[in-house]
Parts: sequence; structure tokens; C-alpha cells
Amino acid sequence: MGQDTEVDPEEVELNHLVSEMQLRNVAPGAASGTENGMVKIKVAATEVATPKFRGLSKEELLKVAGSPGWVCTRWALLVLFWVGWLSMLAGAVVIILRAPRCRELPEQSWWHKGALYRISNLQAFQGQDAGALAGLKERLQYLSTLKVKGIVLGPIHKNQKDDIDGTNLEQIDPTFGSKEDLDTLLQLAKKKGLRVILDLTPNYRGQKWFLPSQSDTVATKMRDALQFWLQAGVAGFQIRDVETLVDGPSYLAEWHNITKNFSEDRLLIAGTESASLEEIRRLLSVNRDVLLTSSYLSASGFTGKQTEELVTQYLNATDNRWCSWSLSQAGLLASAVPAHLLRLYHLLLFTLPGTPVFSSGDEIGLKAAALPGQPAKAPVMLWDGSSSTNSSGPGSSNMTVQEQSKDPDSLLTLFWRLSDLRGKERALLHGDFHVLSSGPDLFSYLRQWDQNKRFLVVLNFGDVAQAARLGASGLPASVSLPARADLLLSTEPGREDGAPVELELLSLKPHEGLLLHFPYVPGAPALSFHCPRHMGSGISVFF
Repeated sequence: MGQDTEVDPEEVELNHLVSEMQLRNVAPGAASGTENGMVKIKVAATEVATPKFRGLSKEELLKVAGSPGWVCTRWALLVLFWVGWLSMLAGAVVIILRAPRCRELPEQSWWHKGALYRISNLQAFQGQDAGALAGLKERLQYLSTLKVKGIVLGPIHKNQKDDIDGTNLEQIDPTFGSKEDLDTLLQLAKKKGLRVILDLTPNYRGQKWFLPSQSDTVATKMRDALQFWLQAGVAGFQIRDVETLVDGPSYLAEWHNITKNFSEDRLLIAGTESASLEEIRRLLSVNRDVLLTSSYLSASGFTGKQTEELVTQYLNATDNRWCSWSLSQAGLLASAVPAHLLRLYHLLLFTLPGTPVFSSGDEIGLKAAALPGQPAKAPVMLWDGSSSTNSSGPGSSNMTVQEQSKDPDSLLTLFWRLSDLRGKERALLHGDFHVLSSGPDLFSYLRQWDQNKRFLVVLNFGDVAQAARLGASGLPASVSLPARADLLLSTEPGREDGAPVELELLSLKPHEGLLLHFPYVPGAPALSFHCPRHMGSGISVFF
């Protein structure tokens, strides 16, 4: 434009307004696509339509399915399925037929499943300021922790010494309470899983059975009392000193029939102070279902070999009938057993085939105190430090229930553990019993049931440490020992529970008892080897 050209101000203003209007009409996102006021618009590409697959029609499917190729394929898959299914079925049948069959469990009553606990003296058990039935219910929780199955109570009936007319077997001595107190105790004990057995020894303050000329009167009183207390709900009866009865076996048979006719779930216990096997066989000759407590084991001299002989002779003489194990008909274990063997005897009684029977205080090692020339009296149960201490025994400085319950190595803790195992392990409940050959003054045996865990018990009655030298040569072909077992517990502190033990190297401390266990292994082969320590003798070890 030349210098002489005149610019019209109105035209310049008009061009400026047109430019602003064009910019405002452009879309915000298209600003970068404008050129000289023109807007560029992108046009989407044209989509190409593709045909959709709508599948085969019914006629087409039938045509394809009927083709020779598909028919052969279907038949091949069907045959393959049935062949596979029948092969699996045949394999399962073979496994079932070849697998070892479980042994049929024996019928067991409640007294087969755990220990019995005798409370002969209510006052001694509860304390000097107690002694009535009403107070006994406060101790039921403690008795429940012992895992015992029954309480043998009393005698608590009215009895004037050697006076048959002043004796009433159907009335509770007012010193102990009333029948209502007993009814309450029976109900509370049942809730704790405890059965109450009543001691009906007639003349317990005197000569037990009065005069021989009064036997008919006593027999009548006994028959009536048995019926009366069975109706009241007791679980059974204990009758002591039956060896002094004229024709005792006949009376036992009659009383047993009364008890069992009422219910098969009722128990009759007979007691005798005799240690004679012949006397025991005589008392059991009429009926095999009566439990008998005696002093039989106390005649062992407390040596391993003598104890082994007594146990095996008893089982053979009674034709392996269900039996009970104790060292007296009413006394304390610590009064019959040397203090250094007390823990070992707990292990023995809990692991023999049969029902162990203990007296109150056995679990903490109480011993009856006696003044010179006087009969021993039942010691007061030591519940805590405030209890009377007119008792003696091993560990007397730590004898109370309160203190022993805190000590993992106490006799009470050992009792708890053994009682718990006895009530739940089939091998200990009703397993087979096999004696093993072992070292001098040792008693060793195996408890096993079918395909369940096996238990090995080794007891050293001697005063010195001994190698076990277990021999399995006398065992049946179906019974085996492993090369090693796990230690479940020892009666002496210092061993680690659960530690594996080589049976070939097993050694025991003086007066020590060991309980070991190992699993069932089907078809385990037996291996024999010689060990210099065994002086070249062959010992069979199974694993």
C-alpha cells in the first residue's frame, strides 16, 4: 500500500470485528486445526459391515452328529469312561480286601474306663472341722480333675459296734448327714461324670460280720439294703473282709445277682486282706464279674521279677478275666510300698490290664500315721498349708494338694497324667498284655490294641541303674517291637518328654519307671542282631 493511499478507519474497524466473530465460532478443541479462519472437521472412517455367525441349525447339527467320525468318537469316549470307572472300583475293592481289618471293640462298662477312688473316712478327707456328706460336694471338682470314674464312699450307714440290732444298713449315720444329702451328692456327682459306690460292710466299727450264728439275719439285712440303695441311685457296692464270711462265694453270687438284675450298669466290689492266690480264686469261683481288691501285690517283696511273676500268675489263674489292681482292700499305697518305689507303683497300677483302685491321699503320697501299739488311722487330707500335718511320706515338705498342683514333677501331676492316658488310650483301656524279657530286677511289658498306638512300660525296681536289655523273642508273631520309641513320661525328673529313645541303648535310673510309645506299622519285618553289651545273645528287634 503506498504512502498516498488513504485508509478508511471505518473499514479497518469492520474487518477487525469480522475476525473476532470467526474465532468465537470455532469449537474449543478445534482451535489448533484452523487456518485463515477456516475450521477443519475430521470425518470418521466408514465401518465395513461383517456378517454374524448364527450357528448351525437343528437339521445341520443332526447331520454332523450322525457322521461316521463323530459316532466312532462318542463310542470310544464312552468305552474309555466305563473302563476307567470299573478300574477304579476294582482298585478300591482290592485295597479294602487287602487292608487289615479293625478288631472288634470289646463291650466295656464305666468301671473299665478309668480308676476308682476310695473315700473311707469322710472326716479325714475333708478336714478336722468337716466330715459330712454336704461338705463332700465341694470336693467334686477336685475329684473330677483326677479323671477317676467312680468314688467308693464309706461305710456311712448306722452301726453300733458288734450290735446287730443297732445296725441299720438303710439309714445314714446322722454324723454324716441324711439321705437327702446323699441324694444331692448323687445328682451333683453325675453331672461331673462320677459314679458313687456305697460301702455296705455291715459291722465296720466292729468285727465286720458279727457272730456266725447271726449270719442269716445279716444276709436278710444285706438283701434289703442292696435293693433300697439301688433304688436310691447308687452305682454299686463295696463289701470288705469277705474272706471271713462263712460260704463267702455263695453270698457274693447272691449279692451280685441282685445288683445285676437291677441293671447291668451296676458294680459289686469285694475286698479281702488276703494275699493268697488260692483264696482269691475261691472268692471269684462263683462269679467272674465281681471286682476283687486284695493285698496280693504286696507279697511281691517289691522286686521286679517277683512282681512280674505275681502279675502273670494272677492273670493266668483268673483266665485273663477283668480284674482290679491295688495293694490292699482299703489302705493307703504309701503305707504298703517303700517310699522310693511309690511313683513306680503308680505307673504300674495305671498300665496293667484292669481297673486301678486308689485310696484318698494316694495321689499326693499320704501315709497313715500310727502310735505305738495302736492301729493306723486315716491321715487328714492335706489340701493346703492350713491342713493338719499328722501325716508322713516321701516329700513331706511339699505334700499338699495346693503345692503339688503347681509342680510339674510332683506325684499329683504324675497321677493326673497317668489317669488321663488310662482313660483315653485304647491300648491301656483294653489292649493285649505281653511280658518282655529284660535286665535283672526289671519288669517290662507291652500294651497294644489292633492298629492303635502301642505302649511300652519298663520298671526298674533295683537300687542301681540298669540297661533294659529288652527281648522280644517270646512275643507272638503278630506282635513287634520297634528299634526306637518316643518317651512319654518318666517317674523320675531329668528326662525330656517326647524324646526319641533307641531301645537297644535304653537304660534306667534306680527305681525309675518309663512309659514309651510308638505307632502301629503294618507288615513290619523283624530283624535280629547281636550286641556286645548283651554278651553276644541274640535279641529280636522289629521295625
